[in-house]
This record gives sequence, structure tokens and C-alpha cells, in this order.
Amino acid sequence: MRGKNGPKVARARQLRKVENDAEERLWHELRGRRLNGYKFVRQLPVGPYFADFACREANLVVEVDGSQHAGRSRDRYRDETMNENGWSVLRVWHADVLTGLSSVLDTIVAALDGRLDRKMIGVDVKFLPAAASEQG
Repeated sequence: MRGKNGPKVARARQLRKVENDAEERLWHELRGRRLNGYKFVRQLPVGPYFADFACREANLVVEVDGSQHAGRSRDRYRDETMNENGWSVLRVWHADVLTGLSSVLDTIVAALDGRLDRKMIGVDVKFLPAAASEQG
């Protein structure tokens, strides 16, 4: 393991082993630069949290949320922490990954390409640009 990061690396590895079906399906599309050549990693430590998926090149975190995340105040703090660390956060629903994967991928590409660049909170998706890049 790597010194001080040893516990975080071990936790990230543990989290990668317990993916749910939506995360597994999305990872199949993101891994190996399959999505427009962008490299994604799973369970990246960001502050005290672990991002489901992250693209370091674009400083984008993609979180796949189940119903337990609906209206959860802890997620707001988590998003703020990630934003303060320079990461934009895109939250999509577990069910949407399973039933509308192409739309989810289109939304991720829009964020990666900079077409999604303002705070957006909808019924089916939430995008919070990093604090430094937020406009409006």
C-alpha cells in the first residue's frame, strides 16, 4: 500500500467489489476510454468521500443514486465538499442507468464536453459544477 493513503486505497478496492447492477452497467460503458476517449476510474477518494466514477481529465464525478439518496442532506454536504475540491458532480438515478443508459451517457458527454456548465437540478439528474467553474 501507499503510506498515508493506504487505508483509502484499501477502502476504494473494497467498494469496487460491491458494485450494484447499475454501477456495473455504467462502468462497462465508461471503462477503457470507451466514452469519447475519456478515462474514468471507480471509487476515487475525494476528501473523506469516494466518488462512484471520476474523470480526472475533466474533474467530473458521476454518482449513481438509488432511492435512499432522495432528499438526503448528507449528499448536499458531500457534493459541496467535492465541489470545493475542484470536482463537478453529476448525479443520476440508478433506475435511469438501467432503463435509459443512452440518455445517461449523453448527459455525461455533455458535462465532459462543457455543454453542461451551469448548476442544474432536475427530477432525473443533478449537475453541480465545481465552485471555480460555476456560472450564473
